[in-house]
Amino acid sequence: MTDHTRTLTLDPPTSGNPTGWNAESGKWEHATLRRAVVHGVRLYNSGAFHESHDCFESEWYNYGSGTTESAFAHGMVQVAAGAYKHSDFENDDGMRSLFETALQYLHGVPNDYYGVDVLGVRTTLTNALDDPSVVDGWQIELDGERPEAGPEDYEYAERLD
Repeated sequence: MTDHTRTLTLDPPTSGNPTGWNAESGKWEHATLRRAVVHGVRLYNSGAFHESHDCFESEWYNYGSGTTESAFAHGMVQVAAGAYKHSDFENDDGMRSLFETALQYLHGVPNDYYGVDVLGVRTTLTNALDDPSVVDGWQIELDGERPEAGPEDYEYAERLD
């Protein structure tokens, strides 16, 4: 982990006081992680699973193994990859494998991590293991909303390549 994860200034959460937000200082503990979360969730919610995957993957590499940040980002990489397997390839066995791995990574991550409803993610992934159709149209909650991607989210993902 490097200091660059802290130097970016981003807006506060649109609601609540999620883990990762320091209300006293008015800053995110790791602003680049929040930036990746915002773009990644919006892209996921718009069905751009590959681009969402890239957002989380690019941030995952900033943190050492065994950190909550790394586990969260890696878990979200698996969530996007699993949805991609299900929706684009109709490969539910591949989706299940990726979701099982995601659940392992997300185990112990706070339920409101960086504004993501992680409890809701874990619940949906668990249910999808038995019924893959659960993920059809499912959107991830961020700051109590289900935001979708705009041009700035796709541009962010393009710059990651």
